[in-house]
Amino acid sequence: MTVEFECVTRVRMPRAQLFERSLSIDVHTESLANTRERAIAGVTSGVMSLGETVTWRAWHFGLPLRLTTRITELRAPDFFVDEQVRGPFARFRHEHRFTSEGDHTVMVDRVIFAAPLGVLGRIVERAILARYMKNLIETRNRHLAGLDLLSTDG
Repeated sequence: MTVEFECVTRVRMPRAQLFERSLSIDVHTESLANTRERAIAGVTSGVMSLGETVTWRAWHFGLPLRLTTRITELRAPDFFVDEQVRGPFARFRHEHRFTSEGDHTVMVDRVIFAAPLGVLGRIVERAILARYMKNLIETRNRHLAGLDLLSTDG
């Protein structure tokens, strides 16, 4: 099975600026400080580019986890995609889309993932992971927006 969800965030910030903040390793690390997330290999600071990878180490559910993602698609300042290369998921894809609407930017995050472990993984996906992952994205987006957040929709 696969879980899919979207988060829509409206921010009073120029699209190009929000796009760049979304690709920033440093901003991402700040946004998920509560998970002790940090970049340990690949690009470890600055702004990522097409084809680059980063390996993250973080604590989730009391366990240290590693996830390596690659920027597989990028068209600034409209969208980019990061996908798991190695890590705990059977599949993980995160699409980031940015559009301008008047004086603000609408950021749409579409996350698609599948847990490993067959039937057990599917139970965990629905019971725990879907809500947990959505909360992580919303937390990250609030941080990206800073004081310029207009609204978030799940």
